[in-house]
Amino acid sequence: MPTNFISSGDPATELVLKTMAPRAPAGLLARARLNAESAESVPGAGCQIVVVQAGAGYGKTSLLAQWRREFLSRGAAVAWLLADERDDAERFLRALVHAIRTGCARPAFGRFISGSAGAPAGAFDLATAWLAELAQLSLDVVLIVDEADRLPASGAQLLDYVMHNAPQNLRIVAAGRQGLDKPVAELLAYGQAVLVGPDALRFRVDETIALVTQRFGARVNADACARLFEITDGWPLGLQLALTAMARAQDPRAALDNLAAGPRGLREPLVAALLTELSSDDERFLTYISAMDVLHPDLCAALTDDAQAPRRLVRLARDTPVFVTAEESDWCRLHPLVRDVLQTRFGALADAERAELHRRAARWLGARGMLEQAARHAHAAGEREHAYELAERSLHDAVKQGQLGTVLDWLERLPEPELEKRPRLRLAVAWALALGERHREAQRQVERVLASPGADDALRYECALILSAAAWYSDDPDRFLALFEPWAQQPPAKDSWLAQAHANRLAARAMLLGEPAQARRLQQAVTRAQIGKGLGYVVRWGDHMVGLTWMREGQVKLAESVLLPALASAEDDLGRRHPLTCMFAATCASIAYEDDRIDEAGALLANRLDVLERAAMPEAVVLAYRTAARIAALRGDEHRALDLLEMLHAMGVARGLPRLCVTSLVEQVSVHAGRYRAQTCDALVERIDALVDEHIGARGPIWRQSVQMLQAMAHGSAALARQDWRAAIEPFARAEEIAATMKLGRQRIELMALRALALERASAEGRAPFLEALNLARTYHLGRVLVDAHPALADWARSVSEEGEMKPGERPIVPPHVVRVPPRSGEGGPRALPSVILTPKEREILELLARNLTNKEIALAAAVGEGTVKWHLKNLFGKLDASSRKHAVRRAIALGLLEGVH
Repeated sequence: MPTNFISSGDPATELVLKTMAPRAPAGLLARARLNAESAESVPGAGCQIVVVQAGAGYGKTSLLAQWRREFLSRGAAVAWLLADERDDAERFLRALVHAIRTGCARPAFGRFISGSAGAPAGAFDLATAWLAELAQLSLDVVLIVDEADRLPASGAQLLDYVMHNAPQNLRIVAAGRQGLDKPVAELLAYGQAVLVGPDALRFRVDETIALVTQRFGARVNADACARLFEITDGWPLGLQLALTAMARAQDPRAALDNLAAGPRGLREPLVAALLTELSSDDERFLTYISAMDVLHPDLCAALTDDAQAPRRLVRLARDTPVFVTAEESDWCRLHPLVRDVLQTRFGALADAERAELHRRAARWLGARGMLEQAARHAHAAGEREHAYELAERSLHDAVKQGQLGTVLDWLERLPEPELEKRPRLRLAVAWALALGERHREAQRQVERVLASPGADDALRYECALILSAAAWYSDDPDRFLALFEPWAQQPPAKDSWLAQAHANRLAARAMLLGEPAQARRLQQAVTRAQIGKGLGYVVRWGDHMVGLTWMREGQVKLAESVLLPALASAEDDLGRRHPLTCMFAATCASIAYEDDRIDEAGALLANRLDVLERAAMPEAVVLAYRTAARIAALRGDEHRALDLLEMLHAMGVARGLPRLCVTSLVEQVSVHAGRYRAQTCDALVERIDALVDEHIGARGPIWRQSVQMLQAMAHGSAALARQDWRAAIEPFARAEEIAATMKLGRQRIELMALRALALERASAEGRAPFLEALNLARTYHLGRVLVDAHPALADWARSVSEEGEMKPGERPIVPPHVVRVPPRSGEGGPRALPSVILTPKEREILELLARNLTNKEIALAAAVGEGTVKWHLKNLFGKLDASSRKHAVRRAIALGLLEGVH
C-alpha cells in the first residue's frame, strides 16, 4: 500500500470493506431497554461517547447494528469502521476519512487531508483537520468503531484524541472486548461518556421470551423460554446456538428438552463447536478449572501447579466466548452451558488426578475463608473429617445468606453420627428444612438440638424462630403466634443477625392480628446497617413482609415500590429460581397483572411455579397460581386456567395445606359463576363445605376466619350462578365483614362490588355500594378487581364510565383489551428512511428508482419534469458514489437509506 493518504477517486479495497456496515442478522431482536434513546445506551441521554465492552459472544456487533438502524431512522448519518491490528495512527485516520465519505455520502470529504503527507508525526494535526471539517457538515453524524480494542497503540491514541475533542454534531460508539474504558475514564467519571458492559448485554427473561416467540411462535411456551434463559444464563451466543439447534429440529420444544437434559444432550456438540480452535493444552486447562464455581488467576495457578496459568486464563477469557467476567475484578466463571460439558470431561479423569485437583482447591479456598466451597472439594477429595469440620463452620452462615439449597445438599452427604456430634450443623439443617415444605423434618431436627447438652436460652430462642418459620410455611398462623409469643418481648442484641429475623416475626405477628401499619413500623425500627455484611437474605425477608402488608391492604403501587427493587436484588444475589426470589416474583406478577401488564406478569412467573410448589410460603403459592390461572383465562385458555387451579388443589393435598384446596375451589366457583354454570358451582361448594367441616375444628381462630371468608364468598358466587340474587347478598356481606376485620383491601372491594351487583339485581339498590367499590378500586390502582370478579361488574363499570360519572382526570376502571393487535404494516415497496443525507425530493426519487421506473415514469409520479429527474439522479449518483441506477439502489441499501427492497 502507498504511504500517502488515498485520493478521493480510488479508495483502497480494504478501506471499502472496513467502512461497510455488516448486514443486520436475520431475526435480530431490538431490545427496548438498549435502544438508542435509552439511558443505558446513552445516545438519547446526552452523552456523546458510548463504550460497549464485553467478551466474545455477547452480541456487541448485533447491538451496534440495532443502533445503526435506529440512528438512520431518526435522520442521522452513520459512519461505520471496523478496526484491526494494522490501524496505526496514519492508517486509522485514512479509514476515518473514508468512513465519513461512505456513511455521509460525501465523496469529497477530506480532500485537504487526502492531499497531505502521511507522516505519523502529523496524524494528530490531520485529525484536528478531520474534526474541523466534520464540524462544518450540516449533519448529525454517528461514528461507530467496532473491535476498537484491536487498535495498536498509536491508533488507540488517535481514537482517544477524537473522543476527547468530538464536535457537538459527532457521537462516537466504540466497541471491543477489553481495555476501552481506561482511556475514557475521565469522560466516564464526568458523565460525558457511558459504559455498556456484559450485564447490560446479557438477555433478560422477557427478552428471551420475545426472541424465542419471534422465531417459533406459540410452539415454545413461556416456561420453556425461561428454562432456555436459565440454561444459557442470558448469554447471547449461547441463545443463538440453542435457537439454531432448535430450528433444525422438527420439534423445537423437544430440542430444548434435550438441551436441558444435560451435557450428553445437545450441549456437547454446541460446546465442541465453541472450543474447536483451542489447543489440547487449553482444553485440558478448561477441563481442570471446570470443577470450580468461580475462578481467579491465583486459584488456577494453585490448581494446575502452573505459574503460567494466570496468563492462560486471561488470554482465554479474552479470546474465547466461554467466560462470564466482572468489571474491574479478577474473578470470573465459566458459562453454565460450557461448564456442564467440561465437568463431564472432568469426571472422566483418573480418580487420583481428580482427587488431587480437589485437594488443591480445598487448600486454596480454605486459606481464603471460602469455607463451604473448600468443604465440598475436601469431601470430593475423600478428606471427609476435614470436610465436616469446614461444613460445621460455614453452613450456619450459609443459612444467613439464603443458601438453603447448599445446606440441603450437605444433608444428603452428612451421616447421622456426624450430625449428632455437631449441634451447630444440625441447627443449620433445621433452618433449611423449616423454610420449605419439610417442616415436620425441621421439627425433628430441632428436638434433637434441644436435647443436646448445653442448650441455653439463646439456642432455645433460635429454635423457637425455626419452629415458627415452619408453622408459617405449614399455613398454621395460630401455631406461629403461639410459638413466637413467649419471645416477642425479648429481642436479641441489635448487632445480632437475629435482630432482623426478630423484626420479621414481629411484623408477621402484627399483620396476622390485623395491624399492617404496625408491621411496617416495626420493620423501620431495625437499623439494617448494624446487622452485618452478607445478610441481605434476612433483610430481604423484611422487604417481603412490608410488601405483603401493602398487598393485604390493596395498596399495590406501594407494594411494588418495595418489592420490585427487592426482586432485582434477589435475582442478582440469590438467583432467579431461589425460593425467596420466586416469592418476590409471584407478588410482583400479581401486581403487574392488576395493572394489565399481562406479558410482564407471565414472564415473572415463567419456570418458577415448581419452585414455589415445594419451597414457598402458602400466600405466595396462592398468588402465583391465581395469577397464572387468570392470565390463562384472559388469553382465552379457560381449560388451562382450570387445570392450574386443579394443580393448586393437588398441591394443597400433597403438602397438607387445606386452605390451598379451599382457595382453589373458590377460584373455580368464581370462574364458573361468571358463566352462570349453576350445577358446577353447587358441586364445588359442597366440596368446600366438606373440607371446611373436616379441618376447622383442629385449627385456630385466625385460620378459621380466613377460610370462613372464602367459604362465604363461594356461597355467594354460587347464588349468582343460579341468578338467585337475594340469596347472594348475605354471604357476600358476611365475607366482606371478615375481609374488613382482617384488613384485606382488595378482597373487601371485590366483595363490596359483588354484593352491590346482587342488591342491584334483587332490588335496584346496589348503585351506591358499587360506586364506592369503583372509587376505591381506582384509588388503589386495582385495575382488574371488578373485571375478574364477574363479567356483569365489568359491563356495569363500563356503563358508569360512559355515563360520565367519573371525576375529571380519572381513568376508566375497565382496563384496555389485553389482546394486542400488531400495528398495520405500511404499503409494500421500497421506503427511503428520513435521513438528512438526502433531500426529501431525492428520497422520493430514490424510492421510485428502486421500483425500476423509467425517467418518464418517475417524472409523472413525482410531478416534475424529466430534466429535473435527471438533475436529481445526478446528485444521487454523486452522493452515493454510484455509476448506474442499479448501483445507486444497492449503495442506498448498503448505507441503510433504503428499506423494503428484496
